[in-house]
Amino acid sequence: MSNVHASTHPLVAHKLSRMRDKNIEPKKFRELVREIAALLCYEATSDLLTVPRQVETPLATMTGTELKEKIGLVPILRAGLGMVEGIWELMPVAEVWHIGLYRDERTLKPVEYYNKLPVEPTVSVCLILDPMLATGGSAVATTDVLKRWGVKKIKFVGLIGAPEGIKNMQEHHPDVPIYLAAIDDHLNERGYIVPGLGDAGDRQFGTG
Repeated sequence: MSNVHASTHPLVAHKLSRMRDKNIEPKKFRELVREIAALLCYEATSDLLTVPRQVETPLATMTGTELKEKIGLVPILRAGLGMVEGIWELMPVAEVWHIGLYRDERTLKPVEYYNKLPVEPTVSVCLILDPMLATGGSAVATTDVLKRWGVKKIKFVGLIGAPEGIKNMQEHHPDVPIYLAAIDDHLNERGYIVPGLGDAGDRQFGTG
């Protein structure tokens, strides 16, 4: 699993443990989603290409650095929405493109219901955002869409992954790195990650 990066940062571990607590209210849960997303994005973007830029400091002229690549954030609706704000704090010029998928509870397969991507890609790097990499169906389907769109550099950023979802992504898209706060034990019969944290969308939006 050379392209799977599970964070070992103490702040990530601390915040994720708080999120798992079933008694955390939605407002705090949303805050933790944003905070962990920002920390994971910091790790996931360490290889972004840069170009030199001349900067006038109060004391001298120097050669600084600026990002070369245009970044696109692709939250999988609806749970991925909560991760956008945290990453926007780090990259306020990043474009956001939404892809709507829901999981058929009978087949556990993703069903696409929303996609407004323009004809030609407007970004060179896309970060797929989804708190839970469970079966991996939504992540695989979203990656399929982005590759058809023409994006060459894609990364998945999530909070918790299950071995089943990671395997699914690696089998279909071995070129896509996966960044997670933690890898949990397994999926239950309903396709939920165990021990997990429940339904990330319901817990963010108070609909559970």
